[in-house]
Amino acid sequence: MSDSSSSQPVVAGAPKKLVGIKPTDDEIKALLVGAKNIAIVGASDDQARPVYGVSQWLLDKTDYNLFFVNPRLKSLFGHEVYATVMDIPEWVDIVVVFRKSADVPKVLEEALAARAKALWLQLGVTDDASAMKANKSGLHVVQDRCIKIEYERLLLL
Repeated sequence: MSDSSSSQPVVAGAPKKLVGIKPTDDEIKALLVGAKNIAIVGASDDQARPVYGVSQWLLDKTDYNLFFVNPRLKSLFGHEVYATVMDIPEWVDIVVVFRKSADVPKVLEEALAARAKALWLQLGVTDDASAMKANKSGLHVVQDRCIKIEYERLLLL
């Protein structure tokens, strides 16, 4: 008699496992390792804002291609700044949100329209309804975590 709990064959077209509302360290690590292009929504040229320091660190310490999003800026760190996520000319793996929680639904709509792979809400940014909608739409989701802190903790051990 065969054990029904044995490994099951992988079925072509089967849904992939998504990073959910409360991702594990392994899920976050896999998301960070698999990413190439990252959109930073809420980019700022104000050095006192957390987004500035995180963006500068990501540029200096990682191999990610960063795309900055803020309709009020033209350039940042010598890179073009885009008005929306949809204006970015390349595929976006992770949309990192440095905006207030009330702005998340609008950013989610942009991320979905741009066919991004993941929505990452920075420390202090949460929106469970948008996170569930993103996950149901096929996006990986991370909430209330800093991408720099998680990168340092999980990939620079």
